[in-house]
Amino acid sequence: MGYAVVLGEALVDLLDAECDGQLVYRQAIGGGPLNVAVAVARLGGDVEFVGSLGDDALAERIRAFLAEAGVGLAGTVTVPAPTALAVATFTGPEPDFRFYGEPRSYALLTVDDLSVPLIEGAQVLYCGSIVLLHPPVLAAARRAWSIAGALRVFDPNVRTRLLDGSGALAALREVVAEFAASAHLVKLSAADAAVLYPREPVEGVAAYLRELGAGTVVVTLGADGALVAAADDVVRVPAPKVGAVDATGAGDSVMGALIAELLAAGEPVDPVGWQDRVAFALRVAALVCESPGGATSMPTRPAVTARFPT
Repeated sequence: MGYAVVLGEALVDLLDAECDGQLVYRQAIGGGPLNVAVAVARLGGDVEFVGSLGDDALAERIRAFLAEAGVGLAGTVTVPAPTALAVATFTGPEPDFRFYGEPRSYALLTVDDLSVPLIEGAQVLYCGSIVLLHPPVLAAARRAWSIAGALRVFDPNVRTRLLDGSGALAALREVVAEFAASAHLVKLSAADAAVLYPREPVEGVAAYLRELGAGTVVVTLGADGALVAAADDVVRVPAPKVGAVDATGAGDSVMGALIAELLAAGEPVDPVGWQDRVAFALRVAALVCESPGGATSMPTRPAVTARFPT
């Protein structure tokens, strides 16, 4: 079995919680791509994280966390910046993030920082998320995408608070179209789809991305499961019913589970194979939702089997 490369951001989330009747914030290692990498590792896949990390104590915590989770760090670089923070507040299971820190520690990866042999040797390459809003990292992602001989997977992971005006949204749409056009798999949430393509039903968004060239498109629908568009089939796959405590990282766990399955068994040969993979990924996400935190709640494969034996 080969390895995956996950290119994107790592940061520290500050999650609001109640303690003795007062609102407090607890630290949690975060970043969508970091969550994806940890999910892959916890599910038994070999994975390397590629990104820029700060030069402070929080960055050392991130490095230690990734190493303990079994995520490789050969593609990370240290940059002269404090670790970026994402403050999350909740009105329900879904978090609302605001980002802090200048320069953004996660946005300083450049083309020259890429390890070409690492990228070329990967079986799966993941790109996406908020780093693509920053030209230096976008250039690095484009370079990695162009040299990868791997299965290419993409997730826009839209954060509306980082989109400054309609021009930023239009530019992001162009980036999404660019990467989707040559992706073997695109995963996005219904919320992502609503921001990128307002008033378009998720079936229409999936069809559009496939028309651009994406091999398979998966749209996660929260508690309603996911839509899977593969070949000419468009199918909704239900999610297990659970009591969601915290949805942080749930979408990332779906992506991580799909990458882990690609590493273990390659690309499915038919739409039914993709539907089975997505059903497994939704079980992973359901387990994540039952625990607080994002990366820390990513389960192992035996834990998923134990929780959902059928």
